[in-house]
This record gives sequence, C-alpha cells and structure tokens, in this order.
Amino acid sequence: MFYKTTDNQQLYYELIGNKNSNKYLIFLNGISQSTTAWNLMIPSFEKEYQIILCDFIFQGQSDKKGEVRDFDQHAEDIFGLINSLVINKVIVTGISYGSLVAQNFAVNYPKKVDKLILLSTFAHKTPYYNSVEQAWSRTLESGGLSLMLDVMFPMVLGEKYFEHPLIPFDLLKSGREIANKDPEPLKKLMKATKDRPDYREKLKAIKISTLVIHGEKDMLLFVHMGKEVAQAIAGSKFEIIPNVGHTLNLEAVPQVVKVIQDFLKK
Repeated sequence: MFYKTTDNQQLYYELIGNKNSNKYLIFLNGISQSTTAWNLMIPSFEKEYQIILCDFIFQGQSDKKGEVRDFDQHAEDIFGLINSLVINKVIVTGISYGSLVAQNFAVNYPKKVDKLILLSTFAHKTPYYNSVEQAWSRTLESGGLSLMLDVMFPMVLGEKYFEHPLIPFDLLKSGREIANKDPEPLKKLMKATKDRPDYREKLKAIKISTLVIHGEKDMLLFVHMGKEVAQAIAGSKFEIIPNVGHTLNLEAVPQVVKVIQDFLKK
C-alpha cells in the first residue's frame, strides 16, 4: 500500500499483525534496509499488536525522486501516514537511521507516541564516525553499492555474526542491492545523516517512556554514543546487548525481542 506525502511522494507501507488490536507498533528501517529487515522480529509481536512497516522516501518500494529529505521531513511523512490510518498513538521503534527519524518524530509529535524504542542510536557525530561516513561515501561513488557493502558489513555486523551468519552474506548482500538498485537515493539518505546537526539538546524535550538498546560490539556507533542519547532523555532505560554489533534486528533478535517485551509490559 502507498501513502501520498504532502509533497506528492508515494511512501510504501504495510499494516500487518492483529487487526483487532488497538495497540500499534511501527518499525523504522536502517539506512540500507527495507521493510523486510524486520521479518525476524515480527512473529514476536504480531499476535498482540497491529504492526506498521514502511520504507522512507528514497528506500525500498517508496518513491526515490526529489531533493534530500531531512529528518524533520521524514518524521512529517510518518506523522501523515499514522494520521491517514486514523491511529491515535503508536509505539515507535527505529534502528540506526530509523532511530534518528524516531527521535525527531518524538520531539515534533509527542502526542502521537505511546513509547519510544531506539536501537543502535546516536544524536551527534564523532570524528571517528565522520571518517567512516566519508569512507562509505567515497566507496559508493568510486566502486558502487557492491563495494560499499563489502566495506560496510564489517562495521555494522559483530564478530559473532561472521562466525555464525544467520543469513549467508551473499544473500544478505543481494537483498541490500535489490533494495538499493540505484545508488543516488542512498546518497541522499547518507547526505541527510551527514547534514544532521547535534541533536542532544533537543532530546531533552522528550518526556515519553523510552528504551535505548545498543550492541556491546557496535563498531560504527560505540556504546557511549547510545548512552548519551539515553542520558539526554530523562527517565529512559539503557540496555546493552553483549557480544553483538550494530544490526540488532538481524544479529540479536531473541535478545532484543525480550528486552522490548519486558519494557512494553511495564
């Protein structure tokens, strides 16, 4: 299904799960992911919640035309989608890029958020992160998406995943390539991250019950970056998943599901 944004872009979404439930949960993707990124987590929530999956503009099955979208614009798209579905409040869960959209959504539209769950998140960029971001951008420009994924995977997947990959790397890579056939939209998403200002001060406005989950071995966003997000949001809960990296919705599904379910029960 598609929702038409205020600037006439087509945003792809799915509404699945328990159609009789009055509880809603939305999952927001990482930068090179699509709605399929949540397939391993959905079974744990679909009996109790109505679940919204969507591709941001420039992702997956959504439109890829237009100029770079900042995170306020992404958040506005999600706000419009939720309103179009006549949903009063939703539990917002985002990973990495999606967690930044979730942050902006919670700041801009707090009355629409029941609870906030941020996976592999950050609010400011360090010199190390800037160096990685620049390396990815230059690799994408010079060698295309295939080479960028080869460079990216060791940064976003933990050591344990390489020893026992749940999804073989050739399939993981081909899935990302299918979702990002044209590198230009991915470049726009990357530029939005590059241009995003330090958001730590704005996070202090969030008064919503919040859970922040971070991988102990995240080599893209070190633990202290997620911890600073949690520290900026009063009363938030911070959980570290041992021995896993950045892509928590792939490499730490049982652990993440348990932490989320425990949080939602309280």
